[in-house]
Amino acid sequence: MARATLTIDLDAVQANWRALDALSGPATATAAVVKADAYGCGAARVAPALMRAGCRHFFVALAEEGAELRAALGAGPEIFVLSGPMAGDAPLLREHALIPVVNSEEQLARHRAELAGQPYAVQLDTGMNRLGMDGLSLARAALGLNMARPRLVLSHLACADSPAHPMNAAQLAAFAAMAMALPGVPRSLAATGGILMGPAFHFEMTRPGIGIYGGLPFAGARPVVSLALPVLQLRDVMPGQTVGYGAAWTAERPSRVAILAAGYADGLMRALGGRACAFAAGRPCPVIGRVSMDMIAIDATGIDPMPATVEILGPHQGIDALAEAAGTIGYEILTALGSRYARHYKGGEG
Repeated sequence: MARATLTIDLDAVQANWRALDALSGPATATAAVVKADAYGCGAARVAPALMRAGCRHFFVALAEEGAELRAALGAGPEIFVLSGPMAGDAPLLREHALIPVVNSEEQLARHRAELAGQPYAVQLDTGMNRLGMDGLSLARAALGLNMARPRLVLSHLACADSPAHPMNAAQLAAFAAMAMALPGVPRSLAATGGILMGPAFHFEMTRPGIGIYGGLPFAGARPVVSLALPVLQLRDVMPGQTVGYGAAWTAERPSRVAILAAGYADGLMRALGGRACAFAAGRPCPVIGRVSMDMIAIDATGIDPMPATVEILGPHQGIDALAEAAGTIGYEILTALGSRYARHYKGGEG
């Protein structure tokens, strides 16, 4: 079988969420960010597993994602849409009981005109300059916001992966001050990195994302994904012979080369060529030459017998280690994982 297998450990997903939940006090609810198809892991399987673990609040990026998530979760859990009420979203938001996160005065006006009486949340810009109301917009809107109380007020930390960065303290202070314009409304500032910085950042709700899926900055996370690539062919390559496009790798000794069934079309980016390793029977095998659309070559010299599959994500190499080799971040590794993999889910019942 030439199809690579991506395994998602739902027990690990649940364990990571529970560990992050345990870092907050009992007065703090722990949500889950499941946008981008649960960071590439499959929201239709991940979110119900999280609900079985005790999660009752979920965040997605788009109304369309929220509608799909509602179908997977059923009635009850809160689903927040971070992009807010965009033009044309009102029918989806209403039909699927989604809670848009209002990011501007324009969105607030749209919500009042098209979704009057429906729940909503408000995002504040505390210095990231991405989404959210600034202080002036909040001041102009505060009276109306308090008349139709939002379900939640939130902001987002720009530098939570660097705990000592002064931006964190500045945003914490700004958020606490700005949220005073909406007294009694539950507050949320911390994603995974903010949770790890301690109780001052937790407020009434945290919303972990990458830590649930086994990524940094949650160093204590259990790995969630493993990826096994089938060996298509073994080749004996003599000194001076080259492998792959551009003749980018030249054998310096008699070499055994394994050709693996995955490539950049499957989210294993071209930058991995010459920089990453795969693991055959637990032993590192350098990726050689250029990663192509459907295939990767590795130097498997000395591996005998050669296993039928080779690990590129798993116990020997997590998403952040592979990301470092590619010059990127674990988020990109996860969300780039392609649709051609045979997906296998395990656990997640408890």
